[in-house]
Amino acid sequence: MFFVTPAYAQEAPAGTAEPGAAPATDPHAAPAPGSVHTETGVPSGEHGGGGVFPPFDSSTYASQLLWLAITFAIFFLLMQKVITPRIGGILEQRHKRISQDLDEASRLKAEADADVAAYEAELAAARAKANSIGSAARDAAKAKAEDDRRAVEAGLSEKLKAAEGRIGEIKAKAFADVGAIAEDTAAAVIEQLIGGTTAKTDVAAAVAAAKKEA
Repeated sequence: MFFVTPAYAQEAPAGTAEPGAAPATDPHAAPAPGSVHTETGVPSGEHGGGGVFPPFDSSTYASQLLWLAITFAIFFLLMQKVITPRIGGILEQRHKRISQDLDEASRLKAEADADVAAYEAELAAARAKANSIGSAARDAAKAKAEDDRRAVEAGLSEKLKAAEGRIGEIKAKAFADVGAIAEDTAAAVIEQLIGGTTAKTDVAAAVAAAKKEA
């Protein structure tokens, strides 16, 4: 789009001005007091920092208090409706979790105590059973040893009796043989001494009399 500049708006020669027009201003000249700067919109006299700091400006106290109340109300509602319930929920969840953990720990401790008690009871029963088995084994061994001793003693007694009986028999037989031998010897001696024989009854009587004297 093109704009056509009117002939009367064309730049005038230097040093001339339109009739009734405002005098030309020098851009480098100092602004007039109280005039507004065209670029910043701030009065030219305030460039040096001579104004009041806005929070300390008494003319803005009402708006400041209003915005403070609005901000506080918004923050209070935010705390009451959003932040506090979330924190409360988190604390409640943690409390429940801690309670559950404590209950679980108590349950596990009770189970462990029960297991330990059962183990100790079983161990005591096993020890008692082992002691009873040992006592029974010792008693059985003693009884068996006593029975074996008695059996050995009975066998020895029987063997001793049999030996004594056999010794008696051998002794009686020996004594009988001794008597016969004595009779034969006496008869032979008498025959050698007197040159004749004697009756066996007399010889036997003489040997029997000699036994009695001995």
